[in-house]
Order: sequence, then structure tokens, then C-alpha cells
Amino acid sequence: MAKNTPDKGYQKLKSDLASGEIGQVYVFHGEESYLREYYLGELKKALVPAGFEEFNYHKLDGKSISMAELIEAVEAMPMMAERTMVVVTDCDLFKLGEDARGMIINMLEDFPEYCCLVFVYDLVEYKPNKVYKKLCAALEQHAATVKFDIQDKSDLINWIRRRFRALGKDIDAHAAEHLIFTCGGLMTGLVPEIEKIGAYAKGKAITLDDINAVADPVLDAVAFQMTNAITRGDYNGASEILGQLLKKQEEPFMILAVVGKELRRLYTARIALDEGRDKFWLMEQWGMRSDYPARLLVDAARHTTREWCANSVMLCQKLDRRMKSEKGVDDEGEIKLLLMELAQRG
Repeated sequence: MAKNTPDKGYQKLKSDLASGEIGQVYVFHGEESYLREYYLGELKKALVPAGFEEFNYHKLDGKSISMAELIEAVEAMPMMAERTMVVVTDCDLFKLGEDARGMIINMLEDFPEYCCLVFVYDLVEYKPNKVYKKLCAALEQHAATVKFDIQDKSDLINWIRRRFRALGKDIDAHAAEHLIFTCGGLMTGLVPEIEKIGAYAKGKAITLDDINAVADPVLDAVAFQMTNAITRGDYNGASEILGQLLKKQEEPFMILAVVGKELRRLYTARIALDEGRDKFWLMEQWGMRSDYPARLLVDAARHTTREWCANSVMLCQKLDRRMKSEKGVDDEGEIKLLLMELAQRG
């Protein structure tokens, strides 16, 4: 699978910080909040002298901000520093009224050189609306839009290794991939897991057993464990995993959704085996950033047939329709029955 194309805004931000020529306006968005907070900190470190934050650093709530308040913060002169920094969180620029949008456009077109303004999209999704052509044009011309996305496998593995080294531990690439598969690829979620695993591990080298012992797996990883048990005909194992999910108060319809997705991925892997496709084809079909889950899927698919996979997907879809359309369905009981039927057929 082709490597992800680096975000131009992200590359520009790194270049700006490296050269010391920090831009005037940035829009930060994307699901990787760890990186977003890191680079906000780097901007603040570069622009705001310690001890002068009260005068040169302004943090505003975008949900309640007025345009007058924003413009006042942007135009406030720096004190004992060359520049100020203004951070506005969760101001949806494309849902502002016409007057407010006009004021934003005017501000961007006559922006003071001594200010660095960062619009941060945290709880609000960044969705540019092409209907507002003037605002889009102003942002494109005067702002750098930076998307903080899940990192590529190699970058993420190197980062995980650095985090473990800081704890006096080592982790190899295979174990790091297993950690990413188990806990997800977001640095924000991985940080506490790395701390927990590092504290638990007795030896210097982190093992798969260390990870499995204390890591809190994401729902997709648990769904894989469940379907893997099913393909081996291990209903008791699958039922035990289901019970753990229900104890965590995961909604039955969500559990069914991830199981259904995992069975469709397994079906695709079985097709790949039957048609002589490789793991890279499978990665492309499901948008996988790493070949680790693709290898796991292919190994699991070897224990199935194409017919079993097709029937399993059909049974999941049938139960999904029942749970959504019929009243009084015992959702938990029906999922248990589904797992039993799948395991028996397997």
C-alpha cells in the first residue's frame, strides 16, 4: 500500500518552527490531539517569553467568543516580546453569521505582523463550506491549515520506542505493532498504555505478554479476538470476551457492528487467499496503515471457507436488521446465540 501523503500544512508548520519564521495564522484540526497539543506548546515556547504569558498569550473559547473580543486580542501589542499568540478553540468559522464572517475575512486580510493566531478544532469537526467562497479564499491565502492525523507506521513505531526508552525499556518492531493493533494508533491513547506497560514489565524488553497483561484493548482489537475464537470453533472463548464487553457496558448494537465489520474483513481475507491476492491488496481494500492486522486476518482466514464467511456476514446483517426494526428483542441473548451458531458452523 502506498505511504500516506504528508499533510502540506503539517510539513509547513514543522518547517516554520525549524527556521524560526513562524506564520501569522494557523488552523489546527485532526484526530491526533497529542501532536496538536505538542505543536501548540512548541509555538508558545517559541513566541511567548516565560513570565509574560499574561500579556502575550491569549486563550479564547470559540463557542462563546465575540468578534470584538477576538479582534481586541489579535491587535493587543506584545510586551517584552516580538509577538503575541492567540489560541481560539472550537470556533466553527463556517457556522458564523454573515457579519462575523466578514469581520474574520477583513481581519485576515489586514493581519498584524506581531500576532500568531491559531484556530483549534478540538470537539468541533473542521468542515470547510465551499458555499462561503470569500472565507475559503481568505483562509487559503492567509492561513496554514494543519491536519494532525494518525502517524504512519514507521514514525509511530519510532515514537513508541522513544517513549519506552525514556522509561528504561526496549520494544522491538513486532511488539510495537502489536501494541498499536491492541490499543489503536492514536498517540493520545498510547501514552497512558505505554506508561502502564512500562511499569508492569519486569524485564528490560517489552514482550507481547506484557502488553496483553495490562493493556486496555480498543473495541476493534477485541472484536478480532472474538471472531478469531469463533473461527476456531471456540464458543466459550468468544462468549467470555462478549461477557467482558457487556460488563464494560458496551452497547449490544455496537458490539454487533464491530463483529460484523470484522467478519467482512475476514471474508475479504478469504477472498484474497482464494484469488491469490497478497496482504497489500487487503490493506488497500480496508485502508490499513500497517500490514500487521492484514497478516492476522490472513492467518485467521486460513481456518475458514468462503461459504462460511459469506453465511457469517449474512447472519450478522440479519440480526442487525432485527435489532433495529423489532421491539422487545433480547439484544444480548441474540448476540450470544449468534456467536454460538457461528462457532458451531465454524
